[in-house]
Amino acid sequence: MNQDNPLADSLERAKRFEAGLGQVVLGQERPIRLLTLAVFARGHALLEGGVGVGKTTLLRAVARGIGGDVERIEGTIDLMPNDLVYYTYLDEHGRPGVAPGPLLKHGEQLSIFFFNEINRARPQVHSLLLRVMAERSVSAFNREFRFPYLQVFADRNRVEKEETFELPAAARDRFMLEIAIEPPTDAAHMDPILFDPRFYDPDRLVESAPAETLSFRELNGIAEALQGGIHVSARLRGYVQDLWRATWRPEDFGIALHEADSGDMIEAGASPRGMSYLVRLARVQAWLSGRDRVEPEDVQYVFAPAVGHRIFLRPVYEYRRAELIPELVGKLIRQIAAP
Repeated sequence: MNQDNPLADSLERAKRFEAGLGQVVLGQERPIRLLTLAVFARGHALLEGGVGVGKTTLLRAVARGIGGDVERIEGTIDLMPNDLVYYTYLDEHGRPGVAPGPLLKHGEQLSIFFFNEINRARPQVHSLLLRVMAERSVSAFNREFRFPYLQVFADRNRVEKEETFELPAAARDRFMLEIAIEPPTDAAHMDPILFDPRFYDPDRLVESAPAETLSFRELNGIAEALQGGIHVSARLRGYVQDLWRATWRPEDFGIALHEADSGDMIEAGASPRGMSYLVRLARVQAWLSGRDRVEPEDVQYVFAPAVGHRIFLRPVYEYRRAELIPELVGKLIRQIAAP
């Protein structure tokens, strides 16, 4: 890395990393950019979409581009917290034994932890995952295991609802981003997905992506330099604070929703942690756009996936969440004056 200008050196590699993801999953430019933002902002991400839209393939390509060790676990209704930490077995002599589970067996080399179908796991499993996400550590076998480079990526199947457990507010707030993955609609992307044999084998497809474009051990340092090197003006700080206040009391900013009382609708707005995540992501977006300062469009680009899942509705409105939150977020962006 160029020690005189590490951000310039890293920017070129970040663009190669992003381009590599685009070779694997077509028609997903925005989700790919958001995942790239998460990597350089060092935050966890939750992907949501239907079956077969490329969520797992995309995450595998992210892991290939970062390097380090990768673990994956499938959410099931019988999964227990200890299944993430250790497993028991009988050896060839019939004697019981204990071995490290997926979280522990790689130690500090663990860079990516996939949690497929996270909403199929019980709340007890979510609770353990919360600590790992928040502290990048876990206690087991009378010692503390630390994962300084770990990012957690999870996906949630929005189609199937049987035998699933909705993530509680605290768990959702740990995810820096919630990223929707929709099937591509552009014929230029649909045609190769359907007819090019390259896309028939996910394993070979992932292997075709550039390997270790980034070094997982360098990412924390790059992120720290980036957050210190991309500036936020006083006027933009005021804009972000207005957005924050409006997530709690949109009526104070003259924002009303169709067929809903916005003053009575919101149980809680975005948390301080969530808004700090927003700023971190906006700085990365500015950097990837070749700028050394954040502009309003950077904040607006990441606002919905960073903040939308952090606005909590009263129970009487929650069943309409998929309709109300996009409307509210859109009005916040359009109606609150940007500098």
